[in-house]
Amino acid sequence: MVSRIRLRMALFLVLANVVGVAIVVVCILWVVPGPPIEDVGRTVALNGILVGFFFVVIVPIMSLLGEKWLASGRQWLIEGRVPTDREVTAALRGPIYLYTVHVGAWFVAAVVFAILNGILDVDMLPRVSITILLGGLTTSAVVYLLAERETRPIAALALSLHAVDEPKLPGVVTRTMIAWAFGSGVPFLGLLITGILTLIRPRTTVEEVAVTLVVVSGLGLIAGALVTVNGARAVADPVRDLQRAIGELSAGDLDARAQVFDGSVLGVLQAGFNDMAAGIAERERLRDLYGRQVGEEVARESLERGSSLGGEVTDVAVLFVDVVGSTGLAATLPATEVVGLLNRFFGVVVDEVHGHGGWINKFQGDATLAVFGAPSTIEDPAGKALAAARCISKRLPIEVPQLGAGVGVSFGSVVAGNVGDERRFEFTVIGDPVNEAARLTELSKTFTPMVLASAASLDAAGQPERRHWELNGEVELRGRDTPTRLATPLS
Repeated sequence: MVSRIRLRMALFLVLANVVGVAIVVVCILWVVPGPPIEDVGRTVALNGILVGFFFVVIVPIMSLLGEKWLASGRQWLIEGRVPTDREVTAALRGPIYLYTVHVGAWFVAAVVFAILNGILDVDMLPRVSITILLGGLTTSAVVYLLAERETRPIAALALSLHAVDEPKLPGVVTRTMIAWAFGSGVPFLGLLITGILTLIRPRTTVEEVAVTLVVVSGLGLIAGALVTVNGARAVADPVRDLQRAIGELSAGDLDARAQVFDGSVLGVLQAGFNDMAAGIAERERLRDLYGRQVGEEVARESLERGSSLGGEVTDVAVLFVDVVGSTGLAATLPATEVVGLLNRFFGVVVDEVHGHGGWINKFQGDATLAVFGAPSTIEDPAGKALAAARCISKRLPIEVPQLGAGVGVSFGSVVAGNVGDERRFEFTVIGDPVNEAARLTELSKTFTPMVLASAASLDAAGQPERRHWELNGEVELRGRDTPTRLATPLS
């Protein structure tokens, strides 16, 4: 990329100066009104030598000075490292430096050409000096616009690796004024000077004035169009790219970024958008991680309503799942295989719980506690918990045959809310249904299939799910004073 940009820059600089010199020569000889040249041969010879000197000496010096500055702004790219702040500044201000060098060189040329031509013919002094100055300003402006466009890839890459906090290039208003000044102001100034010279020199013919007006106006139209279009694109391209990035981010693409084109106020705006997009992406990752840790329902409730200690009494269905013989499994298999089996086991449980509108409250070793009806209320929580229990008991023997698991379902009133301290708390449910579900899970391991539910959960379930279950006696569960009526799924 560096060699290609260097080659293109060299070609554009030479071409811009050749065209600029050619236009200046044509204007001096045939366009700018004035008395006839006294000694055409000596004047042509002198200016031929001066033009040759300009291209042989001045242009290479300008190129070397510009290349030295530009090289300081791309050395980091050649060495494959992150640019320093000084190198970023050099990369961004390269076009301005080239413009300054060109203005200085053309100014010196205007002074030298005017003095030497004035020695031969004093009438040539204003014609040469003014024409070269105006031509030099326009040529320098074109060089600036070309350099800015050609070095944009390096500037964009530098800014992507080392952002800037403050603009290092002219803003939108300044750029617009510069485009107007060199695209329209210089030609109009040329016409103004032509009018003044015509008034000062009454011998000027109508044909001379007409030629001057036609040529200067035509050049003004062409130069004005080129400078204005390039100036407009320098503003429109970053805005269009920023609009694209905003649209992608709004559509949910968290990796959307704007390309930082330069160090102007637009570049700072693009960099600010990228910082904002990175912050949004980080917050979304944290939100996703938070949802995975505590459950989507709890995360959503916390973000919408805020988090505070305490809870409220609500009716929920509780589903408890516990692996059979996990201790022996851990003693006979490598830890990595045990973890792999447990992850497959939990995958089935989570899939069915979420599929039936429940929420995973916690994983306790090789057991899972799920809640239906909190923190978000759902229709028929008992029926959905019973349906999830049946599906889990059917899928586990097929998908994870190495692990058996007991499943217990209970229903009743619990306190659902945040428990802990302001510095560290978690959302959970506390109440007798939780204990009952755990005891039912222990007892279910002696049944086939290993699924038990309390009669209370069956009574609270809707008719579509109740027809898949039947009452199956009662038992006094460990740690409870009253018997619990049992329900088992129909085979």
